[in-house]
Amino acid sequence: MGAYVSDEHLPENRCLSLEAEEGYERWAHIYDDVPNPLLAREERYLLPALTNLSNKSVLDLACGTGRWLERLSPWGAKFAIGVDRSTAMLGVARRKSGIGERLVESVCEHLPFSSASFDLAICSFALGHIVDLGAVAAELARVTRNGAEIFVSDLHPQAYASGWRVGFREAGTAIQIRMHSRPVDEVVQTFCSRGFECRGSHPLSLGEPERSLFERAGKSHFFPEACEVPAVLVCHFLRRHEVPL
Repeated sequence: MGAYVSDEHLPENRCLSLEAEEGYERWAHIYDDVPNPLLAREERYLLPALTNLSNKSVLDLACGTGRWLERLSPWGAKFAIGVDRSTAMLGVARRKSGIGERLVESVCEHLPFSSASFDLAICSFALGHIVDLGAVAAELARVTRNGAEIFVSDLHPQAYASGWRVGFREAGTAIQIRMHSRPVDEVVQTFCSRGFECRGSHPLSLGEPERSLFERAGKSHFFPEACEVPAVLVCHFLRRHEVPL
């Protein structure tokens, strides 16, 4: 889904904390319009790893407004499908050409797909909104084939510890979406215990390509400080041949 970096400390009466379901319903209509350097940094890292999709079946878990489906669809995938629980985010995605018929409203813990259906899965900026990560990892193990690749990203726990939060602005109010930040080792161990091999966990810091997004958002002064903190966590997993029951 997404993440937002804020350097401003607003009065308490101008901040609102919401659960994910309500927060994304309210964020959906502007989600694609607000500059987001964390999504840009994630894409800058992942896009080179996702170009060989010939004849592959792709699952975009917690697909939001269909950002990754739009990028991956032209690259030869046999089919790609997105899943999200937010009606409003999916409503935005359905208005986009070529992906509207490939969207499913569902929770990540109970996926409406047959076993061994996918060769590749992406779960982008959703881990912090998932209560039972083990259940999601188990479902991904069930619906992916032997040798399938899984890419998982989220706000890096060091960024969270430094005060970065998921959210947006609405009529002068800072809306923060509640999330649970997990240590990197916990994420890796959870997936490995459900049938995956970790091929790498990568802390990504922002860089010069993201500077213009800070400028567009009127936050140029915050850019040097933001670059000092690992902003995005990306984990790469491989589905092993045997999945623990």
